[in-house]
Amino acid sequence: MGMWILWLIVAGFFFILEIATTGFLAMWLGVAGLITLALSFFVDNVVIQVIVFAVSSVILILLTKPLVKKFIDKKTIPTNTDSLMGKEGIVIQTIDNIKSIGQVKLQGEVWSAKSFDDDKIIEKGTQVVVKDISGVKLVVEESEKTEEITA
Repeated sequence: MGMWILWLIVAGFFFILEIATTGFLAMWLGVAGLITLALSFFVDNVVIQVIVFAVSSVILILLTKPLVKKFIDKKTIPTNTDSLMGKEGIVIQTIDNIKSIGQVKLQGEVWSAKSFDDDKIIEKGTQVVVKDISGVKLVVEESEKTEEITA
């Protein structure tokens, strides 16, 4: 069996691993395997082949890491609901977590809501602030502003 078959298997293994992990590390090891596969047709020395594999792997990873970071940035992409955090609204239907009822009018839209404090009932007309979002419900608590406003 020629060494080229071994390097083909190594390259294939790393490409399959890359598909499973999508970390852009195994792909470069697969490319290094293909480079070494091509070299194996001209050089029979296994030690030289392993050195070429190792060196080409390191070079590919180091040269492409900044490029990969530039195009594949794993920042959290804010959503429209993130913009609601900390905003104030008005309770238009009394919020009672036990009965699983409650609605808030916020920025002209009506949202289902629940209280941040499970035992707290927030009466209609109370000004509230958004603390979190749970599924499609706003999680709110009474605003520091104690005045009640009619919706």
